[in-house]
Amino acid sequence: QPQLVESGGGLVQPGGSLRLSCAASGRASTITDMGWYRQAPGKPRELVARITGIGSRNYGDSVTGRFTISRDNAKNMVYLQMNSLKTEDTAVYYCVAWGTRAYWGQGIQVTVSS
Repeated sequence: QPQLVESGGGLVQPGGSLRLSCAASGRASTITDMGWYRQAPGKPRELVARITGIGSRNYGDSVTGRFTISRDNAKNMVYLQMNSLKTEDTAVYYCVAWGTRAYWGQGIQVTVSS
């Protein structure tokens, strides 16, 4: 089954930017859509962004216009460019890949704070 490893998280000030990356390995050829979810303390997990194999995208309402998802199919990578970050974007971000089922990465912390 595919394995997913996220990178690029960390601490950033409000208004700043971060770029998350996710590398898929293993049976990555079975993957169709890829995306990102996030979970803040005390809140349910929510969709951030999703991209299909041919590049169609959809975003969560709270990030539309600030975040951009992209992927490199040749490298089995998906990216999340996050701009104009807000304190409420603080969460653990999870990479997700859909194949025969949904596969999840371990998650990476993003903290937006001054």
